[in-house]
Amino acid sequence: MRSEQQVEAALESYEDVDSWKTIIFLYIAALKEVGTKLEILNDEFQHVHQYNPIEHIKTRIKTPDSIVKKLKRYGHETSIENMVRYVNDIAGVRLICSFTSDIYRLAEMIGNQSDLKVLSIKDYIKNPKESGYKSYHMLVSVPIFLSDSVVDTKVEIQIRTIAMDFWASLEHKIYYKFEGHAPDYLEEELKACADMVDMRDAKMFSLNEAITAFAKEQRQDELQGQTEEEYK
Repeated sequence: MRSEQQVEAALESYEDVDSWKTIIFLYIAALKEVGTKLEILNDEFQHVHQYNPIEHIKTRIKTPDSIVKKLKRYGHETSIENMVRYVNDIAGVRLICSFTSDIYRLAEMIGNQSDLKVLSIKDYIKNPKESGYKSYHMLVSVPIFLSDSVVDTKVEIQIRTIAMDFWASLEHKIYYKFEGHAPDYLEEELKACADMVDMRDAKMFSLNEAITAFAKEQRQDELQGQTEEEYK
């Protein structure tokens, strides 16, 4: 994680960024950089292991309204400097995987990228939120090479399974529908659904392991049969 001095140095790169359009350009560029890296990692994994850990990649830039609300919630004035310093999820990438094991595999692969700096990690899978929310969050910075400077720009990466993403989407809708004050019975139902998501993910992982083992055994039998035929 960066020291305060490193944060200050990074902020100095934004001194000439005095327009919303320019700052958003940097975050869009950061999304492109990170997105390309993730696609290459996924393609490499397919090439080596004949398997894609990433089902979907979603990207988004936080809206001006959301950024202002978040700054106010944190007690900060609305400014470019505060936006860069305190709002870490302006540029967001969400990776959707089939299995929980894929999440940690991808997190390790991302962490091994030499030109990405991992600033922080929040593991809401091992330590779920009270609501039942589960996801793996990585805050990274990526260097954006401009014509006359290099600007480290933050991107939040969320990694979750298909089931976790479905649950989180429903929670998000309920949160905004009731402005963060949903009825108790809905919160209880959501928590119960989160428990079912855990069971679903564990069952699907177990089923996938059984299918993989069966396919491996079949291949070995076929190879053994071919070898026996050659010696006849």
